[in-house]
Amino acid sequence: MRKTFIIFAITGVLLNIALGFVWFPGLYGLVFLVPIVGVGIHDMIQPHHSIRRNFPVLGRARWILEMVRPEIQQYFIESNTDGRPFSRERRSLIYQRAKNDIATLPFGTQLDVYETGYEWVNHSLAPKHVKPDNLRVAVGGPACKQPYNASILNISAMSFGALSKNAVLALNGGAKMGGFAHCTGEGGLSPYHLEPGGDIIWNIGTGYFSCRTPDGRFDPERFTERASLTNVKMIELKLSQGAKPGHGGILPAKKLTPEIAAIRGVPMGQDVLSPPAHTAFKDPIGLLRFIEQLRTLSGGKPTGFKLCLGKRREFLSICKAMVETGIVPDYIAIDGGEGGTGAAPLEFSNHMGSPLNESLVFVHNALVGIGVRKQIRLWVSGRITTGFDIVSKICMGADVCYSARAMMMALGCIQALHCNTNKCPTGVATQNPWLVRGLVVDDKKTRVRNFHHATLESVAEMIGAMGCTSTAELRPWHLMRRFGPFEVKHYGEIFDYLNDGDLLLATPPKAFARAWNVARADSFDS
Repeated sequence: MRKTFIIFAITGVLLNIALGFVWFPGLYGLVFLVPIVGVGIHDMIQPHHSIRRNFPVLGRARWILEMVRPEIQQYFIESNTDGRPFSRERRSLIYQRAKNDIATLPFGTQLDVYETGYEWVNHSLAPKHVKPDNLRVAVGGPACKQPYNASILNISAMSFGALSKNAVLALNGGAKMGGFAHCTGEGGLSPYHLEPGGDIIWNIGTGYFSCRTPDGRFDPERFTERASLTNVKMIELKLSQGAKPGHGGILPAKKLTPEIAAIRGVPMGQDVLSPPAHTAFKDPIGLLRFIEQLRTLSGGKPTGFKLCLGKRREFLSICKAMVETGIVPDYIAIDGGEGGTGAAPLEFSNHMGSPLNESLVFVHNALVGIGVRKQIRLWVSGRITTGFDIVSKICMGADVCYSARAMMMALGCIQALHCNTNKCPTGVATQNPWLVRGLVVDDKKTRVRNFHHATLESVAEMIGAMGCTSTAELRPWHLMRRFGPFEVKHYGEIFDYLNDGDLLLATPPKAFARAWNVARADSFDS
């Protein structure tokens, strides 16, 4: 009844407007157009809604569609995500937390608890009180001279160029307000990352942007100059990313401005391509020596690498190189194959790279197996948006989480899927000046801070309800998963977890034996 009434009401208004123009074209046109102009001016100057700032009056159609039929928007968003829908519940939760709205739901569980794949954690009859501000992890091994005390939730790698300057300013401003870290992405260290003063994790990819020679190789002097900046807290060497592992990075020429070209050190007029592989090293030992070089040049700041797990023997080659050289990274960031990006081939997004859960457990086990896990922090990324996502990943073996998609949505991203066309309607992923102005930094940085704070409050409440006082107490057996109507296992039963030093025994565990035996510290090839 409500929908029918709304449809008839809108139809009636449109008919009256049309007839009015026919019968009284002068007077009626004036009476009708003046309010529209007024609404348009208001939309252009208000700071809270990017769509209405960029598309005055017309942008309100989004809310009309939601009012008439909420499923319309849901269909257009979720039917265009390459088979990987982002649920309405998750989107709503992010928006509510970013705007400081009520983020509770009536009528209990929103999921089918008897559906295969349902996951949960069990509560304790002796719950604890946990302060969200205490949910931090020290990053820095024995060779690190400037350890960093990281929040358990941080902004994942997203480059300036892929994102607009206002989006970068808002993300880093939110990180500054909330006391968490912002990863630059491989596109270089821009003034917009530095201006707000938030903590920076400088991500360096195969293009060595912001620290490259004219021919595209690593420049130690340029790196040292920027790595010594106070804002830069950690150094992250990118080997691969979940959305397109082994493919390299792409910034379409249509999004390349003279400013971005200067920051990256690349020519105008062509796509900016990061090669698939690094030129600074060729083998696992070379990788670790380069990590050691970056750590030394930065003044001893925590230095690690990021990868999407591929061939198991190749990661075990890095582990063997750690044993042989004694060089240990301060942290490793694991990007799941389900991670997102603004531009990638469909086949790479859907079918290349290991999913996060399997990758996390494997890497955790490998580091435990060679006896270095306590020295290395594991950071993870890949569709992490809720407090439960964070709790579940830490139960499986992670220390710290990254989030990109949720942070973009906190900025106002509506998943219009125009990231690679330079036509992002909310000003998040575009270099079009008119669209960029729609994103008001002061408003959106507060929303980023709000989302981070509310999500950590959720984590604190959950682990307290579990009877834990910190995330360091979480273990695989805390996390449950349903495999059928009458079959439930905890993650300690789903995956085999190794004991300290197991891979160094004369006979390594059977699940690792084949890959471990062919892995070589001096080569990624078996």
